[in-house]
Amino acid sequence: MIKGRASACGAGTIINAIATWKGSAFAIDLRTTAEVELSEEMDGIHGEITGGGDTTLIERCVELVLDIFDYVGGAYVKTSSEIPIARGLKSSSAAANATVLATLDALDEKMEPLEAVRLGVQATFDAGVTITGAFDDAAASFLGGIVVTDNKTTQLVKRVERDEDVVILVPEERVLTAKTNVERMKLIAPWVDLAYDLALEGEFEKAMTLNGFLYCAALDFNPEPMLRALGAGATGVSLSGTGPAFTALVGVDEVDAVIKAWDRLEGKIIRTKINNTGARVESC
Repeated sequence: MIKGRASACGAGTIINAIATWKGSAFAIDLRTTAEVELSEEMDGIHGEITGGGDTTLIERCVELVLDIFDYVGGAYVKTSSEIPIARGLKSSSAAANATVLATLDALDEKMEPLEAVRLGVQATFDAGVTITGAFDDAAASFLGGIVVTDNKTTQLVKRVERDEDVVILVPEERVLTAKTNVERMKLIAPWVDLAYDLALEGEFEKAMTLNGFLYCAALDFNPEPMLRALGAGATGVSLSGTGPAFTALVGVDEVDAVIKAWDRLEGKIIRTKINNTGARVESC
C-alpha cells in the first residue's frame, strides 16, 4: 500500500464568475486535507468525508489522476476540513485540489499546477457540484494569493500576492451552488463586467464590493452585513460565491471593529488572512 497526503485552501470571492464566466478570488488560510491510500489489492475507489457528505467529487478526482498514470488497483480517500461546507467558501474546490495533489503524492508523480487545477475542475463538473467549473476558486485555492481568471477557457489572467486580514461571517444556512438561480445572475452580467475590469486594474476591494451588492440583489440576500462591515472600516466586502457567507478584507487596525459590527448578526465569525502559498503536500 502506498499513501499520499496534501491540503488546499478555501477561498473568498472577488468576482463571482457565474454571470459572465470571468472571475476573481483570493485564498484564505483555512484548509481541507486529503489522505489517499493506493493498493493493487484493492477494488474500486472508496471515499470518506469526516463529518459525512457526498464522496462523489473526491472519488472522481482520484479516478482521473489514476487514469492519467495508468495505475491498476484501487484507492481509499479521506478528507477533513476547516472550511464550512456549502457556505460559499470554496470547500469543493479545496477538496478537489487536495485530493488531486494527495493522489499525485501517493503515486510519486508531478503535474503542472494549473493542469492539476483543471483536473479538479473537470471532477467538479463530473460530480455536478458546479455551474462554471469554478476555475477562479480552484486556482486561488491551489496557487494562493489573489487570482483573476477566464473560467470558460480556464486561463489564469493575473495573480498577485497580498498580505491582508480577512473576516468571515458564516450563517448557519447552507446554499448549494448548483441549485441557485442562474437566470437571475445572468441579468446582472453587464455590471459584473464593470467589477471584473476593476479587478484587472488591481482595485480588488472596489471590485468585490460591487460584486457583493450585485449578487445580493440577484440572489435575494440582505446586504446589511456588507454595509455594517464598510461602516466599521473594511476596505472591501462581498457575498462569497452564492452565499450565504460574507468575506471582508480588513486592515489590521479595523479587524476588531468589523468583528464587533457583525457580532449582533446571526452566524459564526472567523478571523483569518489571505494565504499566498496555496496547496501543499503534507507529511503522512
